[in-house]
Amino acid sequence: MIGRLKGILIHKAPPALVVDVHGVGYELDAPMSTFYDLPDVGREVFLFTHYAQKEDSVALYGFLRESERRLFRDLQKVSGVGAKIALAVLSGVSVDEFARLLHAGDSAALTRIPGIGKKTAERMVLELRDRATDFATGQGGGTAASPGEPLTEAITALQALGYKPAEAERMAKKAAGAGDEAPTIIRKALQAALR
Repeated sequence: MIGRLKGILIHKAPPALVVDVHGVGYELDAPMSTFYDLPDVGREVFLFTHYAQKEDSVALYGFLRESERRLFRDLQKVSGVGAKIALAVLSGVSVDEFARLLHAGDSAALTRIPGIGKKTAERMVLELRDRATDFATGQGGGTAASPGEPLTEAITALQALGYKPAEAERMAKKAAGAGDEAPTIIRKALQAALR
């Protein structure tokens, strides 16, 4: 098992990133909550990881905070929720916001996250509500600069999270402000989608 990685961030393009650990490049998928706070490429990064092996594939997921990894794992215990949906949840809402939605029993807000239907959202609330207090962390979030055209990167990231191309473009353009970096645009677009 690989529980954590400490190395140099050599590539980041949501939802994928690559971390060089003593000459070995580990490719990971990460939620936008992690991407918002990643350092610049070429800087050192420390990630909590989740290793997943299936019959035909192996995947590694990275998280800046232990609370994100814990929620990612707990979400997959809900019937019908896999890694892709768990990443979408963490990309759509913060751990604290998810805990608040659970506590309030607000399954309708969860259905605004791509890949989550009414029944899945209701199962999440039912099965995880008792753990809502455990999820709450009181953490804030910052942004990290991304190379390339911010609007294009934001659109690509939204598509990777499950939004259709036209919808991703509409959301990103509506959310983009002057001088916004891709993570800021993505965060604003996802927050607007939950309203």
